Amino acid sequence: MTLNVYLSGEIHTDWRDQIMKGAAELDVAFDCPVTDHAASDDCGVAILGAEDNKYWHDHKGAMVNAIRTRKGIADADVVVVRFGDQYKQWNAAFDAGYAAALGKSLIILHGPDHAHALKEVDAAALAVAQEPAQVVEILRYVLTGALPQ
Repeated sequence: MTLNVYLSGEIHTDWRDQIMKGAAELDVAFDCPVTDHAASDDCGVAILGAEDNKYWHDHKGAMVNAIRTRKGIADADVVVVRFGDQYKQWNAAFDAGYAAALGKSLIILHGPDHAHALKEVDAAALAVAQEPAQVVEILRYVLTGALPQ
């Protein structure tokens, strides 16, 4: 069986690459949001026209990005949402809630420092991992039944 996995969340570390490399031999198809921060922020005004007000600049970008995000989450069998150590990642929390509302299998990925702040998000997940390698092992187990050695 092929698993369609959507990788959502922070864009400042290489966690997506770690998961994709670790799962290279598995029957997994990955998708994710645009991770070029500038392109993601500016896509709305680059396509639909400039805005003088920063709110509308960001709003246009958020709406255009939501087309990709909604499609990716809707098509996914598994949604992995990473919360990094920097920044307030409200978009990641929104993606986790959206995936949960759609009944998607949800894996949350964050360090122990976020455990309290994300307790409600974690409660909606089927697994909470601290390292990308643990996500790979979950995918391996789901596809093959093999435990880590």
